[in-house]
Amino acid sequence: MASDFWLIAGLGNPGSKYEGTRHNMGFMCADVLAERWSVSLSDHKGLAKLGKGVMALDGRRVKFFLAKPLTYMNESGNAVSSISAYYDIPAEHIVVIHDDMDLDFGRIKVKAGGSAGGHNGIKSIDRSLGTNKYARVRLGVGHARRGPNAHDNTINWVLGGFSPQQRKQLDEFLADGADAAETVIIDGLSKAQERFNGR
Repeated sequence: MASDFWLIAGLGNPGSKYEGTRHNMGFMCADVLAERWSVSLSDHKGLAKLGKGVMALDGRRVKFFLAKPLTYMNESGNAVSSISAYYDIPAEHIVVIHDDMDLDFGRIKVKAGGSAGGHNGIKSIDRSLGTNKYARVRLGVGHARRGPNAHDNTINWVLGGFSPQQRKQLDEFLADGADAAETVIIDGLSKAQERFNGR
């Protein structure tokens, strides 16, 4: 019997060197949700910071786990699949929040399935779960300069911080990302797509 819990996983890299970088948008968004629903996170098998809470919205109460994988981005799947297996949470009840370079800063796209779009955290989760049928909240961080050093530019970009202008908008953007994850769980994927994808 699959559990009636949901799992929300915000992706990022652990350690102070990565705090506040574009690649840690998922972590930052998870922190917003943790604060919003009073979830305290503690260690899960050394793979993730994990906590559980109850989301009470629109007259519904939904139990959920909130995770911040500690495996580094490229091995995010190890943490997500471990939690999913341990608590018997099916892929259809998983929401992954991550940064996305294909979207401009401030844009949010909600989807389920589809390609990993070059995102190593998503590739790792697809591999470990053996499916891509989970929901994703993609938080736009804009794109690095292309050109001869495109690969290095990309790494420096995702591990870089935000401009002063973006920092001013960041709290609101992260709150929108948290809203999007909640909408997927409470109202379903297509309602979340209607509400956020057109912005």
